[in-house]
Amino acid sequence: MANFMSFLHMVLIIIILYCSNPSLAIKTYNVLSFGAKPNGVIDSTQAFLNAWEEACASFDATLIYVPNGRYLVGSMAFKGTCRSSQIIFRIDGTLVAPPDFRALTGAEHWLGFEGVSGVSIVGGAFDARGPALWACKAAGINCPSGATTLGFTNSNNIRIIGLVSLNSQMFHIVINGCQDVLFHGVRVIAAGNSPNTDGIHVQLSRNVTILNSSIRTGDDCISIGPGTQNLWIESIACGPGHGISIGSLAKDFEEEGVQNVTVKKAVFIGTQNGLRIKSWARPSKGFVQGVQFLDAIMENVQNPIVIDQNYCPHSINCPTEVSGIKIRDVTYRGIRGTSATQVAIKFDCSVINPCSDIRLEDVNLSYQNKVAQSLCNNVDGKALGLVQPNNCL
Repeated sequence: MANFMSFLHMVLIIIILYCSNPSLAIKTYNVLSFGAKPNGVIDSTQAFLNAWEEACASFDATLIYVPNGRYLVGSMAFKGTCRSSQIIFRIDGTLVAPPDFRALTGAEHWLGFEGVSGVSIVGGAFDARGPALWACKAAGINCPSGATTLGFTNSNNIRIIGLVSLNSQMFHIVINGCQDVLFHGVRVIAAGNSPNTDGIHVQLSRNVTILNSSIRTGDDCISIGPGTQNLWIESIACGPGHGISIGSLAKDFEEEGVQNVTVKKAVFIGTQNGLRIKSWARPSKGFVQGVQFLDAIMENVQNPIVIDQNYCPHSINCPTEVSGIKIRDVTYRGIRGTSATQVAIKFDCSVINPCSDIRLEDVNLSYQNKVAQSLCNNVDGKALGLVQPNNCL
């Protein structure tokens, strides 16, 4: 981790130098030069796409500069392969989605990157104007599902630094099929009742790092899907939201596993869950192993520590089989704070694949200034040091 942090500091220094001094052997493309209008009214979509096309075609390191202002843009697809090995979006303004949410109907992403390498997004805000769609869904009207605000697919060497994502229609940021991705100082903001607005979702990706970020949303602050390897999450503030979740898993039988995940120094405030692993009660070849949950603080969290292998959030058309997900080698160390419910630790594991090698170490969770409870089904493990509530392993 020390070597990685040194590398991270070097990357940040390079990006800061590029952004503060564009004369350092980097070619700059100002979106205003391509016709973008910073008034939030005139559509600037084509201006951004034209700036990307020229930056992508350059043999130089490039910077796409977005000055202060509000830029109305529709769905945009930024595709590789690019000649430029380094493309930095330096954003001092705010990108805003069309006021009618139906304008993004059929788009998987509002802002999507596919097959790119060496792309950095530094600063700025993306305002997806989600509340109108959320209200449509709450009213039970026939509404589109909505678009993810920012998506990276089949890409590598990605940096997202200091970005603010506001009011996404669906997920805020999705990393799918990528490697070597860094988040630093990202803020996600949406209402606590906003539907399916996961903050950061990672799947089928490896070597992803999420640092020093704040996520307030209506679903999982961070969700970790199948095929995730070598994920490091540190210094995250979560709440409102549904916590940091591995899963949901067992959606498909042919499903890749999740391994080598570390969550360190997370703070959960008023969330539905804290540290969660969830899978549907279906057969699956998937697995979870090599997970560390370290030094987390819970403040009035409904389910601080939970493994749920009978996941069915709305209790409608729930599967009646047994989860095939194999969960092993999971450590909870230095978890402390308060539970909003009496059961602070719940391990509800698969009958045919019991959770194994589950470790609780120096855990101290209380409920209304009293001793909380723990609940265990089909789990094997051990407790080390002080563990409150009394463990049921």
